[in-house]
Amino acid sequence: MDREKWDHWCERGILGLVLFVLVFGPLAYGAVRIQEFIVLQTLTFGVIFLWMLRLWLNPRPVLFCPPVCWAALAFVGYAIYRHHTAPIEYLARLELIKVLVYAFLFFAILNNLNRPETIQIIVFTLIALAFALSVFAVIQFFTRYDIIWNMIKPPGYVMRGSGTFINPNHLAGFVEMILPLALACALMGRFKHTTKIIIGYAVLVLLFGIAVTLSRGGWIATILMLLVFFTALLFQRNYRVHSLVALSVLLVFGGFIAAKTSQIQTRFKRFATADKIDNDRFLYWDAAKQIWHEDIWLGAGPGHYDFRFRQYRPEKLQDIPQYVHNDYLNTLADWGLAGLGIITVFVALFYAGIFKTWRFLRRNSSDSNGGKKSNRTAVVFGGALGVLAILFHSVLDFNMQIPANAILVITLIALVTAYLRFATESFGFKLNVVGKIFLTLIGMAGLIYLGQQTARLTREQIWLQRADQEETSVQRQTKLFEKAFAIEPKNFETAYRIGENFRAQSWDGSSGYEAFAQEAIQWFQRSIALNPYNSYSQLSCGMCLDWLGKTNEAARYFERAQQLDPNGYFNVERQGWHLFQLGDYAGAKKYFERAERLQPNAFSESFLDMIEQKLSESNESK
Repeated sequence: MDREKWDHWCERGILGLVLFVLVFGPLAYGAVRIQEFIVLQTLTFGVIFLWMLRLWLNPRPVLFCPPVCWAALAFVGYAIYRHHTAPIEYLARLELIKVLVYAFLFFAILNNLNRPETIQIIVFTLIALAFALSVFAVIQFFTRYDIIWNMIKPPGYVMRGSGTFINPNHLAGFVEMILPLALACALMGRFKHTTKIIIGYAVLVLLFGIAVTLSRGGWIATILMLLVFFTALLFQRNYRVHSLVALSVLLVFGGFIAAKTSQIQTRFKRFATADKIDNDRFLYWDAAKQIWHEDIWLGAGPGHYDFRFRQYRPEKLQDIPQYVHNDYLNTLADWGLAGLGIITVFVALFYAGIFKTWRFLRRNSSDSNGGKKSNRTAVVFGGALGVLAILFHSVLDFNMQIPANAILVITLIALVTAYLRFATESFGFKLNVVGKIFLTLIGMAGLIYLGQQTARLTREQIWLQRADQEETSVQRQTKLFEKAFAIEPKNFETAYRIGENFRAQSWDGSSGYEAFAQEAIQWFQRSIALNPYNSYSQLSCGMCLDWLGKTNEAARYFERAQQLDPNGYFNVERQGWHLFQLGDYAGAKKYFERAERLQPNAFSESFLDMIEQKLSESNESK
């Protein structure tokens, strides 16, 4: 087999792996968990390897590197820097791995999957996937089906369609990016009539899928995107009639859905009544602003918002936020103004490239086809508006923190940017031997780093899952956790869970309890060193010291925990527990009563009963 055929098969291999990434991510709950994202890392490893092979199979390869690529490289460099300077190394490393996966996929798609037939395969795959997820979401909505693979949906999401995502907002974010692509193919693409009818039907199903998510952010983003879509087409003489017909159909269909679905009507009414709108996300925003103000330029650190939030937690919010529910503020809190600035430049350069490409497409439209239909135009127009839709939605949700949605964004950007090569030859660089060696070294560095991290995380997750499944013996579970920690000694959560197991053994009160408590303290201190913002480790360490009678040493851990999470009910009730151990029953009562107000719980109730008894006995003795 000659080099040209090998090169062709490598290209097909890259296409297959990228399609696997695009399909697997959404089907695997959005790939939000480490164990699912590891699969995407492995697939990206294969993409890089095949791309390196293509560099040497092709005698004169061309690297397409428009300005948007330099912004992407700048963010990769910034992510590497922030990984080395962030307070919590483990979280920053997980974010760096995501950035590297996104970046390699972006450059690989841009430089390897730019043939018209290849782009068409990707587009049709995305439309088919969005169609299937929307159908599943509609079924979930009307039947209250609450099982996704082997997981049960949270109760709050049972009445909303989410497809194979856990959060319905993320399904809305995914589908709203593909909706304009499908609509553009139906109106502007040069396809057979049967194909366009099928795509048009898919458009209606996608719109229904977004509707049943009951995602207000998704609705707003979709409406704004469609306004831009049809406004732009109204200024295009060749598409004016088609766009008016399509708009009329969509309005009638949307009105029918809203009129026939009571949950959607209720959700719409909440738009008009400000005092009824759930404003929890605004409290997350306030905390994000306060975190960002601590370091305006660099932010708190990649992936750090969840732990830094607790210091600024309002009393109303007792859950774990994880993200800001606003991608822009999330970026500011984690990456600072420098990070958001680079991303802003990236998006600006992307749309600047679109305008240059669009002028070329209009100028070179084929008169033989009446200048009316063009697959290139459909992909550029639909892809650009798909990205715009998620930019709108990012104001109200955290879709860009969901790997499946983030990968879809960079895929659309890469596919659309690839058409810029038809408008200009300025950004194509023919690679000589030196260029091939340079790119190969970069690819090898990526392969080595991602390969090591993938193997490391895979082994860690295997032991963690075994530990989670071990329910018969605390000792055996602890050994499994220790094996996971030996593989990944930067995971503060594993250290904390090992400490909790030793603490539980100590509190059994059996012989040797002091040794178990000392062992627990050592693990909690390791967890604190790895994540100085985790108040749980501080509390548990203080509780063990109290258990050993070292109350003076315990006090500083409780004080630090109070600084880290002053309004968290769990922290407040543990502060009460500490005062109870000191015999300060009146002080303990105040903390337990406050914890009960923040979050009613059995732990506080039981101690309040004991405190009442202690205070009563004290009064009687007087």
